[in-house]
Amino acid sequence: MNMSEQEQMLKQGLRGTLCRDEPMARHVSWRAGGRARCTYAPADLDDMALFLRGLPDGEPVCMVGLGSNLLVRDGGFDGTVIFTHWALRDVRVVLNAPMGGEITAQAGVASPKVARVAAMNNLAGAEFLAGIPGTVGGAVAMNAGCYGGETWDILAQVETIDRAGVLRVRTPGHYTVGYRSVERRCRQLSNTPGSTSRKHGDAEEWFVSATFRLPRGDGVEARAKIKTLLSQRIAAQPLGVPNAGSVFRNPPGDHAARLIEACGLKGREIGGAAISTKHSNFIVNAGGASAADIEALIELAQNTVQQRFGVLLEREVRVIGEQA
Repeated sequence: MNMSEQEQMLKQGLRGTLCRDEPMARHVSWRAGGRARCTYAPADLDDMALFLRGLPDGEPVCMVGLGSNLLVRDGGFDGTVIFTHWALRDVRVVLNAPMGGEITAQAGVASPKVARVAAMNNLAGAEFLAGIPGTVGGAVAMNAGCYGGETWDILAQVETIDRAGVLRVRTPGHYTVGYRSVERRCRQLSNTPGSTSRKHGDAEEWFVSATFRLPRGDGVEARAKIKTLLSQRIAAQPLGVPNAGSVFRNPPGDHAARLIEACGLKGREIGGAAISTKHSNFIVNAGGASAADIEALIELAQNTVQQRFGVLLEREVRVIGEQA
C-alpha cells in the first residue's frame, strides 16, 4: 500500500490493513493459488461496515476466514477479499439454567472454539463443530457438518451485513437450509445493490455472527465426545498435508469417497496435487501444487465418477478467480 492510499484510508476513518496483489496461497489451507487484486483486514465490525460502504458499485467481494474451503485460481481474483478471522472474533455466552443457553460467535471465530466454549459452560449439542476446520461464517454459509451434526440444527439466529454496511438479524425461517446448502427466502428484505455470502437477485449479504441455542449438558461428557471426534478425524483424514477438507458433497445414499475410490482414483496425482490415499474425498497439496493441478483433479474425479456411475459429484469447496 502506497502513502496516498494510507492517507486516503485515514481520511475515511478506516483502521484496518489494505494490501494490493496479495498472494492468496498464504491465506487458504491448500497453500496454492493466485493473487487477490485487493485485500482488507478490518479492525472490527464497524470498520468492515465502513470499508464496504466505500467500495465501488459492482466490485466483486469475497469474505475469507481461515480459507479452509477455498481455492483461488492461478490467474487470481480480480476483486476484493475481506479477511474476517482477525476482526470478527467475539464470543458471548448467555446461560439460562436449567434450560441451557446461547453462544453468539462472530464470523471469524474458529468453529472448534464454539465447541470448546459450549463444553466449558456445560452445554450440549455443539461437539461436532470441533471437527469443522473453518470459521463460524463459513460454517453458517454452507451449513457445514460432520459426525451427524449440522450447523443450522443448532442456530437460533444470524446477523448479516450488506454492501451498504447495514446489519440485519435473520432467523432460520428466512432461509431454506439443506445438506451443505443455505439460500435466503425473502428477497424483498434487502434492496441494497451488491463468500461467506448469500446473493439474492440484486442484494448480497454476508454472515457476520451466529447465535447457537443449546440445551444443558454435562461438560465432562461433552469434552470426552470432542476428544473422540478429534481422534476419529486424525485417524481418517490427511491432516498432515495442506488440504481443504471434503472436496465433494456426499450424493444421496452414498459417499463421494467410496465412488472415487471405486473408480481407481485413490492416490492419483496431477502435478503437485494428489487424491489422498487416506481419504479419497480429500485432495492434498503434496508439494508445489498449483491451483490448476488441484482443479484438474477435481474435474477428473467428477468426470470419472459420472461416466462410471452416472452420478455427478457436487463440489463442496468454493473455486473463485481466473485461470492463468
